[in-house]
Amino acid sequence: MNTQAIIKPGLDVEKIKADFPILAQEVYGKPLTFLDTAASAQKPRAVIEAETALYEGYYANIHRGVYKFSQDATEAYEANRETVRAFINAEKARECIFVRGATEGINLVAQTWGRANVRAGDEIILSYMEHHSNIVPWQMLAEEKGATIKVIPMFDDGSLDLETYKTLLTERTKIVAVGHISNAIGVMNPVKEIARLAHEAGAVILIDGCQAAPHLKVDVRDIDADFYAFSAHKAYGPTGIGVIYGKEKLLDAMPPWQGGGDMISVVTFEKTTYNDLPHKFEAGTPNIAGGIAMKVALDYITALGHENIIAHEHELLEYATRELSAFNSLKIIGTAPDKGAIVSFTMQHAHPHDIGTILDRQGIAVRAGHHCAQPVMDRFGIPGTVRASFGIYNDKTDVDRLVAGLKKVVDIFG
Repeated sequence: MNTQAIIKPGLDVEKIKADFPILAQEVYGKPLTFLDTAASAQKPRAVIEAETALYEGYYANIHRGVYKFSQDATEAYEANRETVRAFINAEKARECIFVRGATEGINLVAQTWGRANVRAGDEIILSYMEHHSNIVPWQMLAEEKGATIKVIPMFDDGSLDLETYKTLLTERTKIVAVGHISNAIGVMNPVKEIARLAHEAGAVILIDGCQAAPHLKVDVRDIDADFYAFSAHKAYGPTGIGVIYGKEKLLDAMPPWQGGGDMISVVTFEKTTYNDLPHKFEAGTPNIAGGIAMKVALDYITALGHENIIAHEHELLEYATRELSAFNSLKIIGTAPDKGAIVSFTMQHAHPHDIGTILDRQGIAVRAGHHCAQPVMDRFGIPGTVRASFGIYNDKTDVDRLVAGLKKVVDIFG
């Protein structure tokens, strides 16, 4: 008889909660119920300790010192690049460029690839569900170049109209930029199909993966993404660092974005030659502690298992959707079948900010407003929503507290 213990799949949420020091706090005398992971995730102790260990034990600038601390810090920082490569299944680590976050990554592509390839009369396709960070950089590029922006419309359930998308693609389409999962309403896009259609039209595709990378098993090669952006702080890592993945052939052909240390090979007053990938796009002293701690965060996610995370968050989403749907005065915005772990809603007679404030007094942290996605709100004719977003440290108890808090909203506003 095999006496080896059988390990059941799933997440031990109580153990995970214990890994996050901030979750032990009370807010207004109530247990903290953190439901704003889509904005920025909390950090496990291991991530916090990784930054502290650098500053206390071996801090030095990287890539340029010959002494031990510099060599140790460089090795620890660069180890994150291979971790990122494996995390998104990029072919090569040099295709993973470190930036301050997804916003900077998208701007990098717009201002390097975009300026080199977009001309007057060309077209850029976005979708109605984009975060402002995946709208404004393309508007700036279009204004500079005289290009046209087209927008993929959205159905009432929040899903994109792919049939109309096909008609928007023309020989003038240069790039399609879409989110993998909407930060505002949680709807998940069929990015592999969107990418295939873009490539058939001769365009490249950039995917904003901020809401997907921490929650799904992302495979940029299977998707056939030309560019893929995500931020560490939404993946239980530190702020101030993220990744823009790009196919090697595209990155090689792109001009540098910023000038300075690390992105150069040789500098004279007559001519400067640029460094190889990935350093060509990484000017100046980077977020060293952030890079080291980001590796710890991604390792933490990987150790839990993507399949376990997906199953757990899907179960939470279904439970929350069912419980919130029981309120007659509540309307969920974004009801498409494929969703991330986000529930976005409005309530009759109560402004989202008032709802958020009442919930806060119960120790419940949600996001209220337009979520940096005003076109989504305009599409549904609302000023904003209340957004409850879940992570690996949430369970049904958190949903139950949210429901109890919303009952207080009903008692006040009717």
